[in-house]
Amino acid sequence: MSIPQHAGGPIGSRDDLVRYTEHGCKPREAWRIGTEHEKFVYDLATHKPLAYDGRPGIRALLEGMRRFGWVPVMEGDNIIGLSGKDGAISLEPGGQFELSGAALKTVHETCHEVNTHQEQVRQVANEIGAGVIGLGYAPTWRLDDVSMMPKGRYQIMRNYMPKVGGLGLEMMFRTCTVQVNLDFSDEADMVKKFRVGLALQPVATALFANSPFREGKPSGFLSYRSHVWTDVDNDRAGMLPFVFESGMGFERYVDYALDVPMYFVYRDGRYIDVAGRSFRAFLEGRVPELKGITPTMDDWADHLTTIFPEVRLKTFLETRGADGGSWRRICGLPALWVGIYYDQTALNTAWDLVKDWTAEEREAMRQAVPALGFRTPIRNRTIGDLARGMLDISAAGLRRRANEDTSGTSEEGFLVPLRELVERGYTRSEELLRKFHGEWRGDLARLFTEYNFL
Repeated sequence: MSIPQHAGGPIGSRDDLVRYTEHGCKPREAWRIGTEHEKFVYDLATHKPLAYDGRPGIRALLEGMRRFGWVPVMEGDNIIGLSGKDGAISLEPGGQFELSGAALKTVHETCHEVNTHQEQVRQVANEIGAGVIGLGYAPTWRLDDVSMMPKGRYQIMRNYMPKVGGLGLEMMFRTCTVQVNLDFSDEADMVKKFRVGLALQPVATALFANSPFREGKPSGFLSYRSHVWTDVDNDRAGMLPFVFESGMGFERYVDYALDVPMYFVYRDGRYIDVAGRSFRAFLEGRVPELKGITPTMDDWADHLTTIFPEVRLKTFLETRGADGGSWRRICGLPALWVGIYYDQTALNTAWDLVKDWTAEEREAMRQAVPALGFRTPIRNRTIGDLARGMLDISAAGLRRRANEDTSGTSEEGFLVPLRELVERGYTRSEELLRKFHGEWRGDLARLFTEYNFL
């Protein structure tokens, strides 16, 4: 989750909020790729999550990363993130370690960034005795094993989450995701991409399903992370049926966001708890806790980071349906969506595939895919069938982009790990479950040793 945003001064009217999102429109030649990936860090000796202090600890990991030119982001006396010219590193509530990458032109550049980050983390983690693993949900940790990071916004969220859903604390402390942030040219392009992204998000969830365990045992789900999101806070999450309705555009999304309950307002280095109050009420001066405080564009940008649908609109679109994953598959997510979003033929083909699906069908897929993965039905097909088609559409788009690295390799190559899953017919989660019931004999310590990134 983000560090405080910087987007501008006082808000004059609702139109300022609409213009903020409109400023995201870019010509095709300026479109970029931003990838964010979270991972769990743990004590190599105990396989327990790292607390903030101590050694190994999250503070020590952040401090160690400074040698690579990262600049500390402080909250009081605590380092709670890192900033750099090419991105940022931040902490999720339970210490999940997140790289928010730079805006890059090709998937090759994105994967170079991912590999550079891995090497930096590897050096520091090895020194302090930590491991790193990519999964959608912490496989063995109980909620009371996980320490909350010293960020004021997280205490507010921790208090509020149980009031609005049954699994909010699970999301905060025990989940990890990968997402990609992509651009649009104008309002119509944004709307088509938003709709395609939402409709196909359950397919991406199946392709990246990587969270079958909870507290040391099979959970009954292939993406327990995705299941968690069905009961976090439905005022700010989900498949957003209104995006498919006539009249969808920047203004419609702003009106939605204005009525999503806030968590906080950040002023003078502290978070003011306004959980449950709408931004619309703040804008109209109807929030008693904020009497005398003028809403700013910084506040609006902060608020947008606390809205969690399967695709999220800021000044770009974020696709958010994937579990955290193995290092080799991280680059597959940007490749998948770049091939569809950044080639017009591919985008049109994807829209033709999904445009007549009903809101009920889209929601049914979202609800079923955490447990069924590729076996999830849609009309007379399965999500496994759709995954093959989605990869074909993306691969064709990537070929038309014709971006090769110095060895002549196409961006399409990053889809290979996903192709392997579809061709074999079972998800990464099912691979892990087979090992759990087979060679691991129910011992998830093997997961931490065999799948440690470092």
